[in-house]
Amino acid sequence: MASPLSSLMVLWLVAILVHCAVHASASGANPTAGFVKVDLTDRNFQVHSPYNMLKSQRFQYSHGVRQFWVLDTDKPFNTATHTNPRTEVRLRRVKMVAGHDYSSGVWQFQGYGYVPSGTSGVSVMQIHNEEGAEHSTVLMLHVLRFYSGQAVEGNIYDRWFRLNVVHDVDRSTVTVYIDGEKRFATDVIPSQSYYFKFGVYMQHHNWSPCMESRWTNVTVYTKP
Repeated sequence: MASPLSSLMVLWLVAILVHCAVHASASGANPTAGFVKVDLTDRNFQVHSPYNMLKSQRFQYSHGVRQFWVLDTDKPFNTATHTNPRTEVRLRRVKMVAGHDYSSGVWQFQGYGYVPSGTSGVSVMQIHNEEGAEHSTVLMLHVLRFYSGQAVEGNIYDRWFRLNVVHDVDRSTVTVYIDGEKRFATDVIPSQSYYFKFGVYMQHHNWSPCMESRWTNVTVYTKP
């Protein structure tokens, strides 16, 4: 177990790194202008991890930082699916708590992410469609590309970055900002409902033996 001194040093280091990320993005636009923050509780952060491992063997939440990692030999997150290994948070609707699955309006994900060098072939953030939809997602960011196509950010490794993803459901568009700067926008195929996910989800090529990402200050916004 970490000593109180080492825990304080970790907390101080995280605060400094996030402050630097905020300062670095100060010159960019504020994607959250005109949006309203949605209340989140720990119950909204549902962790999906390999079914044959303890959650603590693939996920850690300490001092406000969620750390996700997965091995390419891991199992799916349950026995009913044949999808690739993942350790992710699904921002979910919870009974008696404001819902975070959405089907209309304009919604936004914001989070401060960190991807260590050596991680590849993995999605670190996605907008997922409802279960049973014809298409599983409308957006996946593969460190950091739109799926495996257009690059969104090349300088991604070993630094904290601020990620904002705006989904205009009624217009069927998605816009991605890195450190306050617009980097990517596209039309997407509409579906019935959506939710945000973040962490690590192994893809079908160029994956590394171990894949990791870290996230802090994750927030959801919507337009009134």
